[in-house]
This record gives sequence, structure tokens and C-alpha cells, in this order.
Amino acid sequence: MATLRQGVAIESQAKSRLPSRSRSLPLKTKAIKTSSLPAVNVAAVPQRSLLRYPGGKTWLIPHIRAWLEEIEPAPKLFIEPFAGGGIASLTAVMEDLAERCLMVEIDHDVAAFWHAALQHGDELARRIEKFAPTRKNIDALALRSPENVLEHGFRTLVLNRTRRGGILAAGASLTRVGENGKGVASRWYPETLMRRLEAITEHSGRINFCEADGMKFLDAASDMFGSGTVAFIDPPYTAGGKRAGSRLYARNEVDHARLFEMLADKRLDFMMTYDASGEVVELVRRHKFHAVRVMMKNAHHNWMPEMVITPRRMFVK
Repeated sequence: MATLRQGVAIESQAKSRLPSRSRSLPLKTKAIKTSSLPAVNVAAVPQRSLLRYPGGKTWLIPHIRAWLEEIEPAPKLFIEPFAGGGIASLTAVMEDLAERCLMVEIDHDVAAFWHAALQHGDELARRIEKFAPTRKNIDALALRSPENVLEHGFRTLVLNRTRRGGILAAGASLTRVGENGKGVASRWYPETLMRRLEAITEHSGRINFCEADGMKFLDAASDMFGSGTVAFIDPPYTAGGKRAGSRLYARNEVDHARLFEMLADKRLDFMMTYDASGEVVELVRRHKFHAVRVMMKNAHHNWMPEMVITPRRMFVK
């Protein structure tokens, strides 16, 4: 009950700050209805991933739960072709909303982390426990070429937890002030990270990972897996002239029109998220998908509208 009140309070705050942002939205985007599910405080949602992924979807977990809970029987396979931090896949498996998941990610550094976490969990945990996150140690790690997937995965994790916003793309800087003035060490919680890694290891038999192009993977997904497969799709936000995806991710090239075409052709049950833009609204309408707006708070604590897209009508009363 407390969580619900908290969510309603956040929704009220979001609405009070919405008008100035709403005026700058394209008319097509304003026509999209707001989700019937309240905004959620991410602190009320289990943090399952070790990665601080820019554009992460922890705030969307209530929508993911509602979507999967409607599907009977539970999906046999949950695929996430732009996995990043993998919060959607981890939630689906750890909360038994799907039998197993397959995460797909093209970024080589992020892929190395997932290979290390799933194949070398114990060794990765020991490195987390022993590492002292000083600028000297972080700089030395960043300059050293990893000799194996364990070293590469650990390097990715350290840089992700100590850089501003968790950004791994070229040019990203280390955290300066951080939480409570702790600087680069402010987001390095060894005990917490090891607990999350232990939970991933416990479920690793139901978690698969593939380093691949998410678009190419989706093109073959329905033929490979058939019924009982669902997909959560969170591509880099580069549609409608947006620059966030190109700034935050090393690999950000996506043919958005082609992505919508594939989903329409494959008739795959999916949930997809996008930044609110007129181009995306037009693609939703062209392919007769359904969309709602959800207010989320970004890294700068500003309320921003994002779109949740599904093949059928959801999240409206």
C-alpha cells in the first residue's frame, strides 16, 4: 500500500511539472494517452543488475510485470535484443514471469561483462571484493588491455560504476563529486554488487547471453523460437533526430522504420520503449500498434515522457 501511495505521489509531481515539457512536444505525441499505471520510484523496485546503464529501464518494471502477467501460460522464452544492463530479462527470470531469457547485446565491452558474470561469477565476485576504486587504480585498469573475458568483464564493470552516468562510450569522464562527496567510489558497493552477482549466478541456468546485432537477431527470432516467445525491445534513442543514443552508446545505429516493419511482419508479442517523438508516433500508427506515455525521471531529475509500444491495447482504462 505504501508503494502505491508513493507511486501516486510521484505521478502527481510528474503532472505538476509536465505542462512546460508538454508544450514542446509534437502535436502527434501529445495525442498519445498516458499510461494507467502510475509512475514508480525506482528505489521501490529490486535492483538486479550490476551495471548502471544509461537509459536503463528499472522505472518500467511495473509495466513489464503487467504485460507478462497477462500472458498464459507464462512465456517459454523472453528475449531482449538490446540488452544493455539486462534489468528486464533479469526481472522476467527471477520473478518467474518467463521460463528463461536470452539477452543479446552488440557492444563488445558490455558483452564481456555478461560473459564474465554468467561464466565466471565466483572469480568476478572475488575481484569486486578486492578492488580499491581509487583514481590511480581505475586509470591503470582503463589503460590495460584485458587478457581474457574475465578481465574484460571486470574492467567494464569498474568503468561503468565509476564514470559519470555509467557511460562507457568514448570520452566519458570519471565521477567527480558523486554521492555524499565520495567521488569515483560513490557508486562502488562491493557487498551489494556481490549479492546481485550471486543472484544472477543462482539463476544462470535460465539466463543465456549472445553477443550479436539486435536487429539481425530479431529478423530471425520468430522463425527460430516460434510460439511462447516474447521480446522486450529498448533500442538506442536516435529516432526523430534524437542524439542521446549516439552520445551514450558506442554502438547506436538502428534503422527504426525497419525495426517496426520487422515487428509487424513477425507478429511477435513484444513491448517496446522509445523516446517521445513525432516520427515514432507515425510509425506506431502506420503499423497499427498501441502506445501510451509514461513519465520517468532522467539522470538530471527532470520528468520526461517515454512511449511504451505494444501490438495490442494495454495500460489504458
